[in-house]
Amino acid sequence: MEDTLSAKTASVESVSMKIIARVHSDFTEKFGIPRQSGLARSLESAVVFEPEYRNPDALRGLEGFSHIWLLWQFSECVRPGWSPTVRPPRLGGNERRGVFATRSPFRPNEIGLSAVRLLRMEKRPRLGTVLIVGGADLLDGTPVLDIKPYLPFADSHPEATGGFADQCPDRRLAVEFPERFLQKVPPEKRGALREVLENDPRPSYQQDTGRIYGMKFGGCDIRFRVQDGTLRVCGVERVELSPERRNGNYGISDIEP
Repeated sequence: MEDTLSAKTASVESVSMKIIARVHSDFTEKFGIPRQSGLARSLESAVVFEPEYRNPDALRGLEGFSHIWLLWQFSECVRPGWSPTVRPPRLGGNERRGVFATRSPFRPNEIGLSAVRLLRMEKRPRLGTVLIVGGADLLDGTPVLDIKPYLPFADSHPEATGGFADQCPDRRLAVEFPERFLQKVPPEKRGALREVLENDPRPSYQQDTGRIYGMKFGGCDIRFRVQDGTLRVCGVERVELSPERRNGNYGISDIEP
């Protein structure tokens, strides 16, 4: 019996997975991405299927669901080895917790899970059906490994407790965005950008009130500083897109019909 179990265990020590789609979002860098899905509800991203998976039958019935689960890879956090403990941002980056008690990207298998709103399904001439989702906490180009419908009767647990995450208040900031800078941001991206800034994009261990931070969002380089609970935008510049972005390989705005 033990020999059989050992043989079965050995056979599943590694598995191969296929990338079925990629996320196209306004985040071209990790800095600034919300720490969880749904924190910035106005964010819109597109899920574009790889050519092999553009069969419309694979999506039949999905239009009836308001939310979906995305299983994806922390593609920018792949590294050899793993640590049994990590420093959760929720605790200020100063305390360690077990990796399986957190949603840290530094895991034995770099898999992420996000519940997002399914806003609409659009047919594109070259891309097949594209899923437009709301509130995704994902980097542009993120590989998607699977998509499943969110089921309220099974997936929603109002009585659930959040462990150490419940003990830490949300760090919401007031945002001052001078009009001269706001005008440089495309109108359709302003609401989502403000929500991202309200959620305090800074690493938890950085609290330097004199420091100017920078993040890229929606084709803009946003500069800001934080003092006394208020984030003040102090500069906005349009970003020169890479050849890949100019060719429309990534970015939600690049794949508009």
